[in-house]
Amino acid sequence: MAPLLYVAFCLLAYAVVQKRLTKTALTGPMVFVAFGLLARSSGLGMIESSQTDVASVVDVVFQATLVLVMFTDAAALHFSSWRADAALPGRLLGVGLPLTVVVGGLVAAVLLTDLGIWEAAIIGAIVAPTDAALGQAVIANPRVPERIRQALDVESGLNDGVSLPFVLIFIGLAQESADAGAIATFASQIGIAVAVGVAVGMIGGRVLVRAAKAGWMSTAWSSIAVISIAGIAFMAADGLGGSGFISTFVAGLAYGGATRGRIVENEAVAADLGEALVQVSFLLFGALVLEPALGNLTWPVLVVAVLALTVVRMGPVALALIGTGMKGPTVLYMGWFGPRGLATIVFAALVVTEADLPGTGTIVTVAAVTVGLSVLAHGMSAYPGSQRYASWIAGRDDTAALGETEPVHQHRFRSRTRGANEAMHVSNEVHDTTGRGS
Repeated sequence: MAPLLYVAFCLLAYAVVQKRLTKTALTGPMVFVAFGLLARSSGLGMIESSQTDVASVVDVVFQATLVLVMFTDAAALHFSSWRADAALPGRLLGVGLPLTVVVGGLVAAVLLTDLGIWEAAIIGAIVAPTDAALGQAVIANPRVPERIRQALDVESGLNDGVSLPFVLIFIGLAQESADAGAIATFASQIGIAVAVGVAVGMIGGRVLVRAAKAGWMSTAWSSIAVISIAGIAFMAADGLGGSGFISTFVAGLAYGGATRGRIVENEAVAADLGEALVQVSFLLFGALVLEPALGNLTWPVLVVAVLALTVVRMGPVALALIGTGMKGPTVLYMGWFGPRGLATIVFAALVVTEADLPGTGTIVTVAAVTVGLSVLAHGMSAYPGSQRYASWIAGRDDTAALGETEPVHQHRFRSRTRGANEAMHVSNEVHDTTGRGS
């Protein structure tokens, strides 16, 4: 009971100051990771990693959170509308992400000599996806050109689903010596997941559309139904031997396509619940993952984590943006603000549950340290960094002619940034009307 009471208190404490914190260098993940470290046995002793029931709850919370986040992010994508704006996010996902996986794997292979080549590749894949929740001001700040915010938003929303097949395939290759059928098994998982996801998302979306048009379904239950569809996609695929996460992601894409323009958007409840679970996940991450990982920290692991957040991310992004006409500060801005978060944590947990590899401990430690550093570094730099970049844009004589300021066709941002977005608008309205910063 004590851990649940502590989590509830932390949620309440954060809720009453959340809007104010958006104008500071403190972010939700930073606050909740700190809460988690404090709750650990070396702090308050509120949460113990040795408790089997707590560990089981953590696994459920992490998975449920990623399920909701992946589904709502995918459902929010308007394929027909994004097509005209696909150049930047397409480069980040189609060029930058694969290069990040490759470079990350090579860095891990060179520095972590106790790992096999495919174990190093797993590290490259699990530290590749980004998480906008760690630096919401980067996407929510309306002073930053919408084209740049949109590209980072779409990338963040889709790259966890794009990265997961790499993780599964590399796990299969790493197990190949012990299990000759490992690769075929993981390929089958992906195939089953895609089929189930398409079916569940398409059918579920059409059922909700019909029910809404017939007047059989209230808005509240329409929102609850979205959560059910995400859960069905995950559990059905998992029960049939497929990847529940890939199924959830595909189901979100299919659901979005089936309901777009035919039903009032109803993902808000799922998105809000997902946002709360994201913060709880960071609390549990701080208490049960990061704190033990810090005890296993070595210099090679720290160097890999630092490089994963800098060279491994920024180099591929710079290469991906060649030919776009983006200026140096924009390339730097987009390269730096690729924080690592929930997906990296869950993917590392998959390595523990899906594979029996000699390097599992090192993989989990690298993932934990990378996310911990990202929470701190990207959290502290998100608000001031976005403001400084926006001021650079505004201060140029050729602002209107910059490729960064080209108008976009789809003005939608992910629900997880909604609260921060509202606060940032208020903050900048005050700035504009008074001439002073907050």
